[in-house]
Amino acid sequence: MLAYMVRRLIYAVPILIGVNLITFALFFMVNTPDDMARAQLEAKQTTPEMIQAWKQSHGYDKPLFVNNESSGLDTVTETLFVQESLKLFMLDFGQADNGRQISEDIQERMWPSLAIALPTFLIGLVTNIALALLIVLFRGSVLDTATMIVAVAIMSISGLFYIIAGQVLFSKMLHWVPISGYESGWEMWRFLILPVAIGVFAGLGAGVRWYRSIFLEEINKDYIRTARAKGLSEIRLLFGHLLQNGLLPILTGVVVIIPTLFMGSLIMESFFGIPGLGSYTIDAINAQDFGIVKAMVFLGALLYIIGLILTDLSYAFFDPRVRFDQ
Repeated sequence: MLAYMVRRLIYAVPILIGVNLITFALFFMVNTPDDMARAQLEAKQTTPEMIQAWKQSHGYDKPLFVNNESSGLDTVTETLFVQESLKLFMLDFGQADNGRQISEDIQERMWPSLAIALPTFLIGLVTNIALALLIVLFRGSVLDTATMIVAVAIMSISGLFYIIAGQVLFSKMLHWVPISGYESGWEMWRFLILPVAIGVFAGLGAGVRWYRSIFLEEINKDYIRTARAKGLSEIRLLFGHLLQNGLLPILTGVVVIIPTLFMGSLIMESFFGIPGLGSYTIDAINAQDFGIVKAMVFLGALLYIIGLILTDLSYAFFDPRVRFDQ
């Protein structure tokens, strides 16, 4: 098991390095620090002195890869690549343009993101699986056909429509919940119930169709026919045999999502004014705060890789056909 895990970690290192190199190239080679300075400075005409002062204040005045003005090890360490890219592997995200530590902002904002992402994920998972099992129970019927039509219709409509329609209907017209905002403590649910409900509903189409395809593939296998021949009811077949054996492919889409829940939802948090990591990233993009954007891109890639590793390990743990020494 340990060797299996070590191999998966080794496989992830080149991917993370590649993402880091691409991010560095986009931020410091394609879009140079001089371009960043011109975009940030509000003066109509920027002078070289103004650009240099801005770069020094943000730590972007160093060479990219080799510092010929230094000697020894400083030739490599006193560069933008080491100072702004390699330090991300130590989870040192540096400072935002407003002077705040990005790591402190991440620790503070990940809780509102989890408050909306975790209920949406859990409720959506249970709802999608339950509806998929119900459809499989009545497979080939009018209910099955009608549900698939509704599922495709839900998938075809943009998530922005559900957000705007939900805010207009439940906030502006019915006044059931606040249209936006966030409070900690017991009042939190008033601000989260609408975005969670919208998130669950918007994911019903894709989720139900995917789980239905998994269960339909399993229901035609020999062990289901054998159990049915022994006289087991359809309900016991679905929940006692079909669901248990269908969990392995479900792990692929579930385990990989769990680490990324910390990142929040970019659109949902922005529209509902939730101070999570999603809105944090959108605000940084609008303000052209390259330090925050760079940190969030790296963190998102890291969490996604962790999710892939957890998926591999979960397969190896739950499926005896996957050997740890492979």
